[in-house]
Amino acid sequence: MSQDIATLRAHLSELKDPETGRPLGSTQQIEQLDYNGSAIECRIKLSTHSRPVADEFRERIEECLRAQSTAEQVRVEFTPLERPIPPLGQVGLSVKSVIAVGSGKGGVGKSTIAASLALSLSKAGSRVGLMDADVYGPSIPHLLGLSGRPEVINGKIQPIYFENIPVISMGFMVQEDQAVIWRGPMLHGAITQFLRDTYWGSLDYLVIDMPPGTGDIALTLSQMIPLAGAVVVCTPQQVALLDAVKAISMFRKTKIPVLGIVENMSGFICPDCGKRYDIFGHGGAREKAEEIEVPFLGEVPLNMQLRQESDVGNLKAALDDPICSAAMNRIVRATCRQINDRAAATPHGPALPVL
Repeated sequence: MSQDIATLRAHLSELKDPETGRPLGSTQQIEQLDYNGSAIECRIKLSTHSRPVADEFRERIEECLRAQSTAEQVRVEFTPLERPIPPLGQVGLSVKSVIAVGSGKGGVGKSTIAASLALSLSKAGSRVGLMDADVYGPSIPHLLGLSGRPEVINGKIQPIYFENIPVISMGFMVQEDQAVIWRGPMLHGAITQFLRDTYWGSLDYLVIDMPPGTGDIALTLSQMIPLAGAVVVCTPQQVALLDAVKAISMFRKTKIPVLGIVENMSGFICPDCGKRYDIFGHGGAREKAEEIEVPFLGEVPLNMQLRQESDVGNLKAALDDPICSAAMNRIVRATCRQINDRAAATPHGPALPVL
C-alpha cells in the first residue's frame, strides 16, 4: 500500500498550483495523503488568492487520484497557505494581482461590474481591495452605500471599508453634487496617492475601476505597477463594441495584458414568463472577442434587482439573485483562470533586486 501512496503522491506532485503555476511537489503543498485501497483522503495547502477557483482545482485533483487508483471515494480538503507578498511596483503595494476594469465608453455598467467583481472575489474567500480611479465620475461609494471622509494616520490614507474590503474613491473627498475639474498632472497625482499613500494592507486582488474611454490613467498605472491584466466591459450593440476595441488597443499599447471581455446588459429574462428579450442584442461581445483573439469572460443579463439595489447603494444584495450570482461567479472564475494561466506560462526564477 505504501507503494500505491508513493505513486499517487508522485502524480499529484506534478499538478500545478493555480496561483504560481509551480508543481505542488516543489512547493510542499501536499500536506497529507492517505489511501486504504477503497478511499483516498488528502489535504492540500491553498492560498486565498486561489480560493475563487478552488472547486475547479479540487476536481482536477480528484481526477488525478482516481486515474491512478481503484478508490471508490476520494476526499480532498484544502488548508490555508500563507505566502509572503513581495512589494509591487514603484509604490511597493502588498498586492498579488491588480485587475483594471475599463470600457471604451460610459454607460455600459463598468463600475457595477468592477464592484461586483470585488464583492464576488471577497465572497469566494480572497482578500480584496477596490480602488475607484474614475476621478471625474466616481460611483463606487454610491453602489456600495458608503460615505465618510478618509482619515490620514501616520502618513497613510485610511480607506473606507465595505465589510472587509478597503475602498478608496474621489467620491469620499468631494461633496456628491460637486464636480472635479482637474488637469492631467493633478489626475496623475490623485492616482499616485490612491496607490502609494493608501493603507491597503496585504491583498490578493486590487480591483481598479478605470474611467471610461482611452485617457491617460492607463498610462499612469502601467508606469507605476505591473497589472495582472484588464477586464473590458461593453454592451452587445455595435456602437459599444467599436469603443471596446479602442479600449483593448489602449491596454495593449500600454503593455497591460487583456484578461478578456464581459458583455453587460446581455438580454432581459422576463421574471413572469421566463422569455428572453435581447433589448441591446446578444452575443456581440463574444463574436468580437473571437475576432480580435481576446478571451470572452462571460455575460451579465439585464436584471431589475441589480438596477434597483444599485440605485439604493445595496449592490451586495443584488448579487444574491441567482441569475446575477451565477453570471458573476462565471466571470470571476474565468478572470482568475486567465491570471493563473499567465502565471503558469511565466518562467520562474529567483527574484532579483531592482537597481
